[in-house]
Amino acid sequence: MKAWAADQIGDATYADNIVSFMGDPAGEFTKGLGMEMTHPGPPSVGIIGRSKRFAMHVVNGEVKYVAVSESEDDPAGDSDPTDTLHDAMLDAIKK
Repeated sequence: MKAWAADQIGDATYADNIVSFMGDPAGEFTKGLGMEMTHPGPPSVGIIGRSKRFAMHVVNGEVKYVAVSESEDDPAGDSDPTDTLHDAMLDAIKK
């Protein structure tokens, strides 16, 4: 996660960042949120337990907003991740 943070925001220390990067290697958090991708596509090519593409706005442990990018023909949200990108999240937070 440190390498990803460093690549995305240039600081792997997390010291003054408003974005938290968290791993979920066993998928427990993902499953608990109901965000595990259950579409048969990923497992058919060896990807087991993949998370849906989602973004959350959480303040002091309270979930304020959740966005998921998925559709019937694109369960991973790869073709159109718009709902989970920064512009959509900032718009949702401002409301």
